[in-house]
Amino acid sequence: MLPERTQAEMLLEEAEKCNPGPWANHSRVTAHCAEKIAELCDDIDASKAYILGLLHDVGRKFGIHHLGHVFDGYKYMMKLGYDDVARVCISHSFNNKSIDEYIGDFDVSDAELKKIQQELRKIEFDEYDLLIQLCDALAGAEGVLNIEDRMKDIKSRYGTYPQKKWDKNLELKKYFEDKIGIDIYTAVGKETFKIF
Repeated sequence: MLPERTQAEMLLEEAEKCNPGPWANHSRVTAHCAEKIAELCDDIDASKAYILGLLHDVGRKFGIHHLGHVFDGYKYMMKLGYDDVARVCISHSFNNKSIDEYIGDFDVSDAELKKIQQELRKIEFDEYDLLIQLCDALAGAEGVLNIEDRMKDIKSRYGTYPQKKWDKNLELKKYFEDKIGIDIYTAVGKETFKIF
């Protein structure tokens, strides 16, 4: 289940009021990228891609957390009955399905970590999971970034970026470029799309 587009935008606006920060515009850029790429794919619904991109980090509503935002988003979306969004709240952070590759603090309880791991094991990544993982790696707070620059920025802030995760992001970029037949930055309007 998914919220309607306008409802998803309201959920993000409400979350941003609870915890203002650049994460909300990052989510808007992720949504933009997901929609634009999906429009070029026969097997991905652009509206669904937009909504999933918009709400992938909605767990940040509940404060400044690292891994905690994954669990908070999952729990919040499940409570609202939006299980498709809850799934992406988890899957977007683990493109190799490895908890060990998470970048940031493990600020969850043992029970919450176990629940994340259980849910992650259940997921067989589909095109939406892969698309949001890619778009998360393209989205800055002001606009679309070069994927390598985005990963370097994260590495500079956290002191690490697992090589397997780095390689997977580049693999996802190539996968979607092959799928849509054009450069990913052209597809998402990297040079023209900005958040003001």
